[in-house]
Amino acid sequence: MINAFDKWKNGLAKTSKTAFGQLATLLGATEITRETFDDLEALLIQADLGIETTAEILAALRRLVQTEGLTRSEELSAALQAELRSRLDTPPALLWTNKPSVIMVVGVNGSGKTTTIAKLAQRFQSEGRSLLFGAADTFRAGAVDQLQVWGERLKVDVISGAPESDPGAVAFSAVQSGAARGVDLILLDTAGRLHTRFNLMEELKKVYRVIGKALPGAPHATWLVLDATTGQNALQQAKAFKEAVGVTGVILSKLDSSARGGMAFAIQRELKLPILFAGLGEKAEDLIPFDPEAFIEGILGNKSLA
Repeated sequence: MINAFDKWKNGLAKTSKTAFGQLATLLGATEITRETFDDLEALLIQADLGIETTAEILAALRRLVQTEGLTRSEELSAALQAELRSRLDTPPALLWTNKPSVIMVVGVNGSGKTTTIAKLAQRFQSEGRSLLFGAADTFRAGAVDQLQVWGERLKVDVISGAPESDPGAVAFSAVQSGAARGVDLILLDTAGRLHTRFNLMEELKKVYRVIGKALPGAPHATWLVLDATTGQNALQQAKAFKEAVGVTGVILSKLDSSARGGMAFAIQRELKLPILFAGLGEKAEDLIPFDPEAFIEGILGNKSLA
């Protein structure tokens, strides 16, 4: 059986062979020069860390060169790895003290939101939790059908409405139904929203408010699914969703398909949001809890993961 470190190594192979893969060559047995930092800056920006995060990392490394008297670029490798690790928080433990606990899942169309919900359900089922799905994505063609297919596979009931019905009404019904049935978790799928569309984001806010009316204190978690292949654009999405519905955590989908992967650092810097899970493949078991150490070693292609 493949272990967690192997999942990270295999899932991040694309990233470690492209932008971050150039680090081994850059930080070889040469003297540290201005060009070393210029090249490192270009590489980190190319890897989607963002300009601000990259500038802060380079400033920290320059201070180390001065205070520690580093002269060889290979000495920067361990320092860079430590600096990267310091910029990623270990995700908090998921403690569901409410019954039911309501998880509102948001994100733009194409982010892998509905599939991620199904993978989360399988994980929670393996922990012995009972579930209910709320199909509040009433506008995307096939979204309700997709969730119902997953519901049948996983033996999870799905609360849905008519096509193009009010998503708030569906969310309200799902929360009330879950409470009446005494399930542990209610996973609410919501319509994918372009973060630049004001009216659509206002509607999402309404769904959020309705959930609270159906069950005071809900939603107990609001998770944003971000497509890791979208790079820095995902950061703008995250800002908009956090402002609209108080996102409490991020799930990075399609991380195995990303050739960059560095936007995880930008998300942490800009939003102070924990990255809870990462999608490292198509199978349900490939959605795994985010592990900062394994992520960094994976993108750097460290042999310690072998």
